Parts: sequence; C-alpha cells; structure tokens
Amino acid sequence: MTETETNAYDVVVLGAGPVGENVADRTRAAGLTTAVVESELVGGECSYWACMPSKALLRPVIARADARRVPGLSQSVRGPLDASAVLAHRDYYTSHWKDDGQVGWLDSIGADLYRGHGRLTGRRTVTVTGPDGAEQVLTARHAVAVCTGSRAALPPLPGLDDVRPWTSREATSAARVPGRLIVVGGGVVATEMATAWQALGARVTLLVRGKGLLARMEPFAGELVAEALTEAGTDVRTGTAVESVTREDGTVVAVTDKGDRVEADEILFATGRAPRTDDIGLETIGLEPGSWLPVDDSLRVTGHDWLYAVGDVNHRALLTHQGKYQARIAGAAIAARATDETLLAQPWGAHAATADRAAVPQVVFTDPEAAAVGLSLAEAEQAGHRVRAVDVDLSTVAGAGLYADGYKGRARMVVDVEDEILRGVTLVGPGVGELIHSATIAVAGQVPVSRLWHAVPSYPTISEVWLRLLEAYRDS
Repeated sequence: MTETETNAYDVVVLGAGPVGENVADRTRAAGLTTAVVESELVGGECSYWACMPSKALLRPVIARADARRVPGLSQSVRGPLDASAVLAHRDYYTSHWKDDGQVGWLDSIGADLYRGHGRLTGRRTVTVTGPDGAEQVLTARHAVAVCTGSRAALPPLPGLDDVRPWTSREATSAARVPGRLIVVGGGVVATEMATAWQALGARVTLLVRGKGLLARMEPFAGELVAEALTEAGTDVRTGTAVESVTREDGTVVAVTDKGDRVEADEILFATGRAPRTDDIGLETIGLEPGSWLPVDDSLRVTGHDWLYAVGDVNHRALLTHQGKYQARIAGAAIAARATDETLLAQPWGAHAATADRAAVPQVVFTDPEAAAVGLSLAEAEQAGHRVRAVDVDLSTVAGAGLYADGYKGRARMVVDVEDEILRGVTLVGPGVGELIHSATIAVAGQVPVSRLWHAVPSYPTISEVWLRLLEAYRDS
C-alpha cells in the first residue's frame, strides 16, 4: 500500500473517550473506514478519572448509609469503611489505569487506533505526533469528529500551581485518604467527592461561593444534600470564596473572603470545566483555540460541513451519557451524509440531538441521591412555558418507609398546563437514581398526563411517588 492509502479514511475521530468510541462504533457499523486518535488512555476521562472511579468510591458509602437505616441491620454496620478495600475496588473498575480491554474493543469493530497527539492541519486533515515524535497524516473523505472532551478549570489564584491542588482527576485516583480535605465548589464533583472522602475518613470542609449546593437543580435538592453532608460531619460553608491558597510545610492553607483560615492536607478545586481544544489546530481552519465549538443538532460545527464536535467540546450537556447520545446521533448523521441518505433532522429525528435541550437526565450520587431530567421550574418559566410545579414528600410513599427508617426525600413534577405534558422532574432521596429513567421516558416521550394515569406503579415501591404526583396535580 502507498502512504496515502494507508492514511486515508472516511472518518477521523479525535479522542477515544466514550464519545469518540461511540462515534467510531456508529460509523463503522455503517461501513465507513474510521481512524481514532488518542493521546492518553482509550476509554477517556469517564473510564479512568470520572464516572467509573467516582462511583466505585461512592457505592460502598451509599450502601452503608442505606444499611444504617434498616432495622435489624443498622447495628452491624456502625464501624468505619475499609478504605483500603474501597480504593482497591476503585482500582479494579479503572482496570488499574490500563486500556488493553478498550483497545481490544476498538480493534473488534475494525477501527484503527493512532496513539499520539492529534492536531487539525487543514480541511479534513489531522496530523498525529506519536510518542516517539514521528508524524502521520490522516485525511478524512467525509468527516472529522472532535471528541476531545473537557478538563478541570482552575481559578486564577496566584501561586496555585505550587500548591499542587487536586482536580477531579486526583480526587478520583488518590492512593490514600487525606486526613483533612478542603473541597472548593458546590456542584456535582464537589458534593460527590465530599461525600466519598468524608465517609472514607477525611475531615472535609466544603467552601461554596454561591448560596447553596447543586445550583443547576431545584433549590430543595441542594438543601437536602447540604443537610445530609452536615449531619455526616462535613463543614459546609456557603457564600464563601477562596481568596488565596498556599502550602506551608506540606499543609494547605486557604484564606476566604471572610478572613477565615482553613488548613488541610489536600485541596480539591471543583469549580468548572474548560474545553480540550487549546492545542488541536483549530487556528488552521479559522476557529479559536481553546473555545467551545458551536454545533447544529446533528453535531456539525457551524460553518464547516465536514467537522463535527461531539460531547463536552460543544458545551451542550457536559455528561458522559449525553455525549454518548450525541455520538450516536453524529455517527448516524455522518453516515447519512456520506451515503446521500435523507437527513432526518427534525426534532426527535434520527439525526437531531433534541434531548440536549429538552430531556437531559442526571444523577448526583450523594446521600441522599439527587436526580433530575428536563427543566426545573425556574428554567421552564424562563423558557416561556406556562407551567405548574407539583411537590410530594417522598417519605409519605409506602415504599420509601420500607426502604429506610427516617426516609427523607422530595419529588417535583413540572407540568406544562397548556400541553399537559411534563417539562421536568426532580427526585431527591435514597435510591432515587434508579427512578429517573421513568421520568426521562415521560419527558422525552412527551407523554400526556392523562396517559400517565395508566402507567400503574408497583406497590409497595418508591415508584409509587408517580401516583402521588399525579394525584397532587389533579387536586391542585
């Protein structure tokens, strides 16, 4: 084969995380030759530094918390967690930070893997610099998909690099439990990591700039999580900004805007994300390095008919499952355009990522869990919908009382009063993470309230909250 034949593909995917893997899966299933470029581990952030290790850390924490609320079992689980066993369990689920299995999967679908740093070097062209410095040029007949994800964004505090702060990567891969940990932030990463490390034995101080936790959810979600973290021993301080950080003889010292001095062994900044687009050659095609990439609903970058941006890089919904959803849409759209098939780009069509706006589900694996899909009440009102919120105390559901003594939780259904469909649902309480998909189906399917009456929840389960929500809507 000539060099050109070797390096020419129908599709080139930049990034081999879950998003890039799913784009490659769809394009290969459509018969398109596909190259995948990865500079780190195949499997990406989710597999090694985010979803999998964080949930492996949290599962024993949540299981113990649930067991402590069950009569006949609670006294048996009063001791501390075996931190070494939990960390070993985490290591197992990251495959000990080796990607052999994921590489094997890419090989099984017939995608070619190029290890190294990939940069766009012109229209439909990617140059890969390998670990040994050798360069290979890949050309794409139909599409290049940028699936490089996002990274932790650190605040511009002087001398922060010298402090060696944790980001989400260090928080999920740490080899030991710190005696004291400062967590800066009030979002998903901050609350989950505060939950995990507090339970594993660290003394955690949570510093939150805003008024509460989980600001993108209904206010009661953050309130219930903050209450539980405080009861577990976390020092939760809202309305508090960090003004300076130093490390003195191994001890981290954070000074707040209130003049408080907080000391710890480690400090985690969970203060947002930034796109991994600063060094992928965007300038060679007229785009700004380091920017989020705007796309249409088929995930094609504005102004570039061959370039796709899938997952975190387009800033539509920074969640692994949502990125994988986008990848399925993008892969199908690439294949349709490559074979001159009709593009089904209408809302909810096969080539339109409609759920990014209307039905994004998310679970926060704290104790209690917080789960939501679609719009909050405030978001629905801001979008111009005529809506009514219906709330139910989850402790009134028989299944909740059986699940745990002293169950605390709350559910909200946001109903469009004109169309009588659900615009959003939020659930907070132990075990609700496994309930959110039913809400997702209702929201994404635009199931009328009148039809939901015929979806009978099994008794006695926590899912009976659906009946209670419908009754509350009828009676209000």
